Amino acid sequence: MENTQLLDTAAHNVFKSAWDKMVLWLTSVGLAMALAVFLSFPKRYRMSHNNGIAAKGSVKIVDNPTFPEHDFFEAGRTFPCRIRHASATFLDDAMNCIRSFSIKFSDHHWNSPFDIEMNTGVINLFWSASSFLKFAKLRKQQWGVEYHDYYKLYPQGLLGAKLSLRRDPSSFHNLRYQALTAFLFVGKDGLKRYAKYRTMPFDKAPETGIDPNLSDWDTCNQRVLNNETRGRNYLKNEYKQRIAREGAKYLMQIQLRLAKDDDSPEVFNNMTPWDENIYPWHDLAVVEINEVLDWIESLKTSFSLNNMPKNLGILPAKSVYDYNSLNYLRSHSEIARKARLLSYRVYGYPSEIPDDDNRNVSEWSGKE
Repeated sequence: MENTQLLDTAAHNVFKSAWDKMVLWLTSVGLAMALAVFLSFPKRYRMSHNNGIAAKGSVKIVDNPTFPEHDFFEAGRTFPCRIRHASATFLDDAMNCIRSFSIKFSDHHWNSPFDIEMNTGVINLFWSASSFLKFAKLRKQQWGVEYHDYYKLYPQGLLGAKLSLRRDPSSFHNLRYQALTAFLFVGKDGLKRYAKYRTMPFDKAPETGIDPNLSDWDTCNQRVLNNETRGRNYLKNEYKQRIAREGAKYLMQIQLRLAKDDDSPEVFNNMTPWDENIYPWHDLAVVEINEVLDWIESLKTSFSLNNMPKNLGILPAKSVYDYNSLNYLRSHSEIARKARLLSYRVYGYPSEIPDDDNRNVSEWSGKE
């Protein structure tokens, strides 16, 4: 009888594991298809972060790495690169938004050996595929106010927003950006590690745009301030001027921790930063940007977590509640990206975000 019960329990666990993985796959593919059909193709929009500017230059792995040797991140290795700064999710640079830095180790709009996307903030607004879907479902955007229902239900998401939003930054360049989810890192020593990435200005210029006393309401209310005098594109314009004048230089860093068989799932929780005293940051690469891309190349430039070597790729996820399911969800969104690129061929490229349009909005007509 005891052996029969053990077999039944084992069979149940196997079935549940397979079911959870199937639900995760169906959720990820279903979301990507929905984005492709209802957003990317008909509206020619990105999945998020439509308000951005792209540029190119080079990225060089540091000459004397202090992290374990890796066959991709070899000392002194240099790649051409493209980056893109953006604001999420609104089109007005003067709004209180999360800002982003994305990089591909290639001067191509799609193909690349390594891509990574980062946002401002040290914790996130959601922590799994399940919480992200709730975040999306509870969005009620009305002229710059959008996530109050979500923040009421999930105070940890509210805290993530308070730490991630940036109002009135003087430049995209002086902000700090992090990829908060963990990735695989298997170096030349064959040991399995987990990795996180961040980027900052090379000269460590002070970060701007942080409000240390942001109220709950002001976190929800991302609108342009009544006394705002700068235009909708002030950050993008400043970045163009910076590149023309002196270029932009960034430092990429990597944080590593050795994988263990008994690691708690909380290791992968992007709401819990790793202790920097135990897991220090290491200089990884220097990024030098010297040319802003034109509007069309900026639109075409896309980033994908599938553009990674296997020994630096995403970690497996077991269910929609798994912390690693966020990257799993992102990795299955290729069809939405391809649908957007196809829409350009069918409908043409949308026009640039205009200076003299409504403020506090997340959509624009894009008509030529």
